[in-house]
Amino acid sequence: MQPEEPLLSVVTPFYNTEAYLAQCIESVLGQSYRRFEYILVDNCSTDRSLEIAEHYARQDSRVRVVRNTAFLTQTQNLNHGLAQISKDSVYCKLVQADDFIFPDCLAEMVAVARAHPSVGVVGAYTLLGWKDHADVYLDGLPFPSAVTPGSEICRQFLLQGRFVTGNPTCTMLRSDLVRGRRPFYNEVSPVEDVDVMFDLLHDTDFGFVHQVLTYTRRENDSIMSGWRTFGILTTMEIIGIRRYGPAYLTPGELHARRRDIERRYYRMLGESLWQRRSPKYWGFHRQALAWSGKPLEWPRVVLHAGLAALSRILNPLDTVMGVGRRLLRAAR
Repeated sequence: MQPEEPLLSVVTPFYNTEAYLAQCIESVLGQSYRRFEYILVDNCSTDRSLEIAEHYARQDSRVRVVRNTAFLTQTQNLNHGLAQISKDSVYCKLVQADDFIFPDCLAEMVAVARAHPSVGVVGAYTLLGWKDHADVYLDGLPFPSAVTPGSEICRQFLLQGRFVTGNPTCTMLRSDLVRGRRPFYNEVSPVEDVDVMFDLLHDTDFGFVHQVLTYTRRENDSIMSGWRTFGILTTMEIIGIRRYGPAYLTPGELHARRRDIERRYYRMLGESLWQRRSPKYWGFHRQALAWSGKPLEWPRVVLHAGLAALSRILNPLDTVMGVGRRLLRAAR
């Protein structure tokens, strides 16, 4: 007799996502893996999102709708949703409401996790969907490796900027790890999904399926879509090297890499002074640097702004081409 499939908890928190929610829900209900519970958490939506969720709950007994009594931040709602998972679930999968997963996503991820009990997090390639095209992302691990020590995943990110975990939709977690953290995500971190991966992968391995299993939407007005213009990857690197570098790198590696990342980061901020970025942009970076353990250093920003101005004077052709690229991006 075949052993029973382990119970998997799928969680989708949502707020005013009626344009995407049905596609998200149907992608979960259409999975080839069948033994799961599906928890939909409504964060006081004012559009038809709750109506859509309740429609599917009436059709499928695996679907359960949780209604928040008060509005939560996005991270608080993620944590609230994860707190609803069954005590019997073995694995847990977040699917953000504006994303979706492909039909074999759960089956393939569970297969890797079951075959390798040391694995705490399972990832896969994702398809990043923009307005006019889509890109395969999270493709940094060599084929056909199914398991990599978690510490090595963290070292690759810190030393090479190789990011293979992605956003919450892109990974599956062991439920005991989820239940072991209350709250699961740090609600004051500007990069809570990165922080939690550094913590989990310190003591567990990382599984990977070399298939495109998830779709991450980027053409809408989600928070991440806005932050992509804020230099989010470089920001994640500076937070990572400052907060987690000492745990994963040798002193020599840490010193060299931190110097390189900080130079690139402050060069980006210096150039941003000339671009007249919004107060929201600077607020994000003040928060990010405070979280990294060291405040924003305005003298360094001004220094790199001066170096950027000097570079423009000495390289006028590069300046013209840079302005052209920004105009093209703004026109898209």
